[in-house]
Amino acid sequence: MKGIRAWWSALRSARRTRDRPALGVEDPDLEIVVTAFDEVEAASAALARARRWQPGRPAVLRHHLALPDHSIEPARGILAADGWDLRPGGRGSELAAPGLTPLVALRVQQLDALHCSQESSRMAGLAQRHGGKAFGWDALQPAPDRSG
Repeated sequence: MKGIRAWWSALRSARRTRDRPALGVEDPDLEIVVTAFDEVEAASAALARARRWQPGRPAVLRHHLALPDHSIEPARGILAADGWDLRPGGRGSELAAPGLTPLVALRVQQLDALHCSQESSRMAGLAQRHGGKAFGWDALQPAPDRSG
C-alpha cells in the first residue's frame, strides 16, 4: 500500500511540475527578489530579509564579477560544466577596476542559504584565481501571480 501511495504522490508532483511554466534566464517577468553584495553578510541573512523571495520556487541566481579579458573564456568553460552562463554586464560595470571586464554568471536553481553561500565562495575563488574580483550575487523570480 505504501508503494502505491508513493507512486501516486510522485505522479501528482511530476504533473504539477510539468504544468508549471519553466523558468528561463531570459524571462521578461523576472524581477530582483534578493541581493547580497556585502561580503560579510551571510547568505541566510540576505534570504531572511528578502520579502519578495518565494522559497521553493526556482530562481535565476546571478553572480556579479569582473575578469581580465584573457581569463573570460577559460572561466566560461569552467562555469559551463556546472550549467552557468557567463555574460557581459552586471554590477561589476560600475565597480570593476581598469583592465577588468564586468560579467555576470547566471543559472536557474532553487535558492537556499547553503547553496548560495557555496556558490558565492566558488565565484570568489574563480575570480581570484583568474586575476579578477567577485562583487556579490542577486536572484530573480517572476512576480508571485505568474509563478504558479
